[in-house]
Amino acid sequence: MRVVIAPDSFKGTVEATDVAAALARGWARARPGDELVEMPMADGGEGTLDAFLAAVPGATRVPVEVLGPDSRLVPSNWVLLPDGTGVVELASTSGITMLDPLQPLDAHTVGFGEAIAAALDHGVERLLLGLGGSATTDGGAGALAALGARFADPAGEPVRPGNRGLADLAAVDLGSLRALPPGGAVVLGDVTNPLLGPTGAAAVFGPQKGADAATVEFLEANLARLAGLVDADAGAPGTGAAGGTGFAMLAWGARLGGGAELIARTIGLPGALADADLVITGEGRYDGQSEAGKAPTEVACLAEQAGVPVALVAGAITAEPARFAASVSLTELAGGAAGAMADGVRWLEEAGARLARDLP
Repeated sequence: MRVVIAPDSFKGTVEATDVAAALARGWARARPGDELVEMPMADGGEGTLDAFLAAVPGATRVPVEVLGPDSRLVPSNWVLLPDGTGVVELASTSGITMLDPLQPLDAHTVGFGEAIAAALDHGVERLLLGLGGSATTDGGAGALAALGARFADPAGEPVRPGNRGLADLAAVDLGSLRALPPGGAVVLGDVTNPLLGPTGAAAVFGPQKGADAATVEFLEANLARLAGLVDADAGAPGTGAAGGTGFAMLAWGARLGGGAELIARTIGLPGALADADLVITGEGRYDGQSEAGKAPTEVACLAEQAGVPVALVAGAITAEPARFAASVSLTELAGGAAGAMADGVRWLEEAGARLARDLP
């Protein structure tokens, strides 16, 4: 058999490249004669850079130092593809895993903008911008400021970075924003939420970033103030991504696109499936949101188009995996969530071996 292994990361526990490798080891243990093709996936969040590095020959990592979400200098990087495309991942510049404790009012996206600026300085032909995994709810104002925009208070002074600073916002000037690269910029993300409202950035994602009910109201009011001063559609799907950074990128002129779909095509997954006998995909938690553009769903769609059966491996499965020929939950294998998370690589290997034994 020729088996393509295309999982997303198990966020917070195992990176996508390590997930693919562990599944491959488990499968090979049970069926050593099969051909295994590892193609780790991503949806725009954590692991996006690694997915491109693993799947695109000639992709290179470019180091850069930026302001992290709490204004400390941090080492980061972006990826240059052979065709001149630059890939910048917000999770590695302004990500939620970079803060302890979380700072819902003050975390900002300045570092993300600085990494984009570094890619522009390098002369990239186009940009792919991964927006998942953010620590921020600043509406992307920090990123735009790093790209030349000006956000001023009533006295004409720059407002402080982060959502808290937006409370003093009186004027926005986007006239000095840096130009998009020749091929434009596309946002990679699996979020379709708008900037504002009950399904917006503050209401849905604020609590995940440490905001209580009162703080969510404050975050929302400040995002609304920003939206009233920027000429971009705050109701467009995806503008709520990464604490409203999708809105900022739309205002810059970027196109909001599907993360998993574009990544799959860029790394050549459809071609890899053309002569495959099986594809294995997965993510940390397969639930009701997984159908909304998450990597396993995109892989399953491509597999269906190619007429290839697809299997799912997830840390936990809480929604019916109806479109998959087989599924394995690490929680069930390990006898509980704690065991699965404590030694995810071991149980991923076991999952790979079980699929190899059980599938014809």
